[in-house]
Amino acid sequence: MEADLSRLLEDVQPKIAPRALVVPHAGWTYSGKVAGAVYGRVALPRLAVLLGPNHTGLGPWGSIMTRGSWGIPGGEIAVASDLADAILARSRELREDESAHRLAEWEVRLHERQRHELEVGTKAAVVAGWAEPVLLLSSTDLNHYESQAVSNRKDRLAIEAILALDPEGLQRTVRDHHISMCGIAPTTALLAALRDLGSPRAELVRYMTSGDVSGDYDRVVGYCGVIIN
Repeated sequence: MEADLSRLLEDVQPKIAPRALVVPHAGWTYSGKVAGAVYGRVALPRLAVLLGPNHTGLGPWGSIMTRGSWGIPGGEIAVASDLADAILARSRELREDESAHRLAEWEVRLHERQRHELEVGTKAAVVAGWAEPVLLLSSTDLNHYESQAVSNRKDRLAIEAILALDPEGLQRTVRDHHISMCGIAPTTALLAALRDLGSPRAELVRYMTSGDVSGDYDRVVGYCGVIIN
């Protein structure tokens, strides 16, 4: 695992300290080059709020884990309970719950309902006044299981909305163009949270599909890596 991680991470200097990231969560074989291009360019702070979809269906529609730890390559990292408690206390939509996270990779699970996503994003912006830097990170893959040509077109539309930092526009684009973006909810919440963090700028670091790795262009999944400063 450590060797694979080292191979995928691009060591780009100097490192930057971003406000937020959008990265894929598919297996390293397919999305690792996209995630590695992002992580290799940034200096990660001690604290991060990780926003991701729930692929298991366990737990309430929106949940946050405020205690415990997460396994990462090389060890474990503790949940920042004070920050999690602060987000939970300010939200009417999130619930303290561990079941949604037992088989998941991310600290916050969100369901695809726009009003709730924007509310969660607003409360996640508590990081703006935190005593130390906090990174916001959304986990999402893009369009699923259509041809390379179709997915390239649909993914470009979703990426344009992300780069415009437009949560409502992203929701509208995904709905109107039938884009099967699994992390639409956490990405919407992240973009909503950024409204309280000044005037950020977004940069697309890399875009690929599973077809670019496997050579199968009939049914691909799209991946993007975005850095927001």
